[in-house]
Amino acid sequence: MKKQVFKFLAKVNKIVLPSYSKRQLDLAKATKLQMAIIGWRVYVTKQALD
Repeated sequence: MKKQVFKFLAKVNKIVLPSYSKRQLDLAKATKLQMAIIGWRVYVTKQALD
């Protein structure tokens, strides 16, 4: 059940949230909001793969 929720969230993230890797964002220059989005995407992806 938990894994299905995170897989769904990962799909939603891919559609809704911006992809900073495509924009070649420099992490040293990222704002706090951008870092929070990156952290959220990493967390959801990790949980979906576990």
